Amino acid sequence: MLKIIHEDNHLLVVIKPQNVPSQEDSSKDKDMLTLVKEYIKEKYDKPGNVYAGLVHRLDRPTGGVMVFAKTSKAAARLSEEIKTGDFQKTYLAVVNGEPKSNYEQITNYLAKNKTLNKVQIVPQLVDGAKIAKMEYSVSQKTEKLSLLKVNLFTGRSHQIRVQLKGIGLPIYGDAKYGNGEKSKLALWAYELKFLHPTTKMPMTFQVYPPVEENPWSEFNFNN
Repeated sequence: MLKIIHEDNHLLVVIKPQNVPSQEDSSKDKDMLTLVKEYIKEKYDKPGNVYAGLVHRLDRPTGGVMVFAKTSKAAARLSEEIKTGDFQKTYLAVVNGEPKSNYEQITNYLAKNKTLNKVQIVPQLVDGAKIAKMEYSVSQKTEKLSLLKVNLFTGRSHQIRVQLKGIGLPIYGDAKYGNGEKSKLALWAYELKFLHPTTKMPMTFQVYPPVEENPWSEFNFNN
């Protein structure tokens, strides 16, 4: 069942559940792009294939807010905003440990290690290395965990997970890069900001993580 938080003639803003792919992968599990197309086809009784533009992705274990384009014009304009930096994504992450500072910008070069099937921090001159930039600020702390607000300046695969691990702050519940907790990944796409592709009005959408679930329940989201 698709959870829709905004719809107009050009856009569909939805909540992606955790462990649902953004688009079809080798698992052939139901994915967000297919769900969006099915929704449009059924709601508007459209024959044949319907259009839905995937303009950004979330890792399969990451949940949160996503926008899909309902027209090719909207898709092109949103893609251009991603290139120019007008399309802003903010994440919430619960990490093990406490950062050394309350704010930090991190820049690394990342590359996929196909043998290990992991993304790794590598020297700049390694084949396939791509620059990755992000910033975080500390929102709240408990005795063993910290809640971070993360902004991305680049959109590399597994970027937040790898870069936070690289400074000794693995994300709670990260089966691939973390400490082995039996939990869902505590990484959530919390906020999207962009200009509407036709009206150019600033648009902001915020969706909180499942605050009743561990480890989100350790923190106060009523502020």
